[in-house]
Amino acid sequence: MTERTSGWPVVRPEVVAEVVAGLSARLQKRLDGAAAKLAERPVIRCGDEWRVEVDEETALVLHAPGAVVADAADVRCGCLLAPACVHRAAAVTLCPLAELAELAEETEEVTPTEVAPASSEEAQPEAGPTPVEVAAARHLHRAGCAVLAAGVSGAGAVAQAELLRAAHRARLAGLYRPAAAAVAVVTRVRAARSGAPDHRLADLVAGLRELLDLTTALSTGCGPVAELRGTARQAYGEEGGLRLYGLFAEPVLTATHAGVVSWAVDAGGRLSTVAEVMPHGDVAAAAPQAVGAGNRTVRLGEAPLSHREFSRAGLAVQGATRSAAGRLGAGASVRAVRAAGAAWTAEPVAALWAEPAAAQVARALAAEPLPYEGRPAGSDLLFLDVTLLGPAPAGPGGAPRLLARCEGGADGGLVVGLCTGHEHPGLAFRANLALLATAPGLRLRVIGRLERSDRPELRLLAIGTPSEPSTVPEVPGLPSLAVPADRADRVNLGLERLQTADLRTADLRTAGQRTAAPADAAPADAGPGFPAGLPSEAPYGPPVHVLGRRVEQAVTTGRHALAPSAATAAADGSLLRAAGLVTAAELLDALRAAAADRRRDVFGRVVPDDHDAFAGSWLAAACYAEELAAALCAAAWAGEPVLDRHQGEV
Repeated sequence: MTERTSGWPVVRPEVVAEVVAGLSARLQKRLDGAAAKLAERPVIRCGDEWRVEVDEETALVLHAPGAVVADAADVRCGCLLAPACVHRAAAVTLCPLAELAELAEETEEVTPTEVAPASSEEAQPEAGPTPVEVAAARHLHRAGCAVLAAGVSGAGAVAQAELLRAAHRARLAGLYRPAAAAVAVVTRVRAARSGAPDHRLADLVAGLRELLDLTTALSTGCGPVAELRGTARQAYGEEGGLRLYGLFAEPVLTATHAGVVSWAVDAGGRLSTVAEVMPHGDVAAAAPQAVGAGNRTVRLGEAPLSHREFSRAGLAVQGATRSAAGRLGAGASVRAVRAAGAAWTAEPVAALWAEPAAAQVARALAAEPLPYEGRPAGSDLLFLDVTLLGPAPAGPGGAPRLLARCEGGADGGLVVGLCTGHEHPGLAFRANLALLATAPGLRLRVIGRLERSDRPELRLLAIGTPSEPSTVPEVPGLPSLAVPADRADRVNLGLERLQTADLRTADLRTAGQRTAAPADAAPADAGPGFPAGLPSEAPYGPPVHVLGRRVEQAVTTGRHALAPSAATAAADGSLLRAAGLVTAAELLDALRAAAADRRRDVFGRVVPDDHDAFAGSWLAAACYAEELAAALCAAAWAGEPVLDRHQGEV
């Protein structure tokens, strides 16, 4: 069947590197312009082939079985310069990249054999990286430095292809984690250059920081080599019998894949996941594909359960396998039958809410630096009992936000900002958050993902009825959650839409007026949609954003952006030193000096260098900003005051 589509097939990173490398130097300079022109042409899909009419006489065809271009020969062009033509290179530049982790998941799972642990006398020290690995890491490091120095505005298709070529070499050398980090950087650079709605500058900064950190450690032989290498595929260990209780389900939506992930907890309190994620060839159909995946059968044994049903039911599994990251295997030996689920207020599920919020945040921050394949499942999830307060002014990036007050124990009184789990308008997150914002006083038991900030923030994923009794006095007329019985008193906010009838109250406006206003209430002129009686925003602490802003500025506009006037540099340094952030000021000064350290020849032309010194200074500043942000996030959730100028650095 022939159909017009708004998307391109997924392409393997090594294909992009090979096709772009086949261009002449003259055509490489024209590649970005050719890609922009080709993006305006209609794309027609017929089975496993995507066809684009370049002009009246030239057609470009991409053969992509399973919506993945796996070989350079699968990209064919009818022009006279083919195969070394700019059209083929422009096409693979426009195709979304297949993440290396996703490609690995398409292969069968690996179940390791049991190996007896070696005694302490027999244990051998871990060998360092091999010469081949060091050479591959240095090549990848140079390519990453070049992308950083060019910035998003200057990292065109040629620079991206060079980074992908280095990533492919690193993967062949067994450096799977650095290779995956490089592919992720290219994907985020593309999103930034195209203005994709899911682009976040913080994610791109984090990706570059991880890439340069890994390649620096491997090049110098520092750190645990096995952890730095990563693994090609997740290994699954034997778990025997498992009794699983469904927790919630969330949609997954990336530039290349869409689907759903279901979360469950076993009798021992450990979290596990079951995923149904597939490639998509059309951006417009990605969100409906993710929502529709919730109705697909869970691939675990022969249990006739959809992901929506599993989020409220249970499974009894025999011959279970599970990875270190908590993903459940779906091998032929796995047997599963449907069983009763458990309410969020009943054990073993209720134990997830017993841990104080500050301890949960500490657990999430500690797991964040770990490689993805070794990070415990749900390490970034928070489980809280809250009372909604009302909508707040737009959060970072203009995202809608809802304020809530934590209940119970040491967390009582902590005000948390609730954000959408995903910003895509095709998912139900935004509509559900908007409806919840109309119900101040509503008590909920929530599951969310930690949003690292200097104020408590959470990306809301699922809600349910709270535990009893409440730690706050009951007020007549306040709303309560009253979802249908088949939803088991919980709602998957990304897959299911709340209705007004699900919030049981006679008059939401009257209920909001009956909410007692705390002493630190917002002023009457707080703005539209921000009702009186909400906690006012805490005053800003020290100017820790100054360093982070310069780190992000280097990523956005490149090395040359960090050479402003001496007055601007002095103002930044004075702000940081006056606040006691001396180390931050010194790192920023070193970053500026490295950016401006450009040698020139006798004619005054800049002599090209490998940008290694600049990248080293940027990495030091980025790692410092990362650690400071984590410390401020932990302090905010612990209820500690933000650093002031007299306290200095942590």
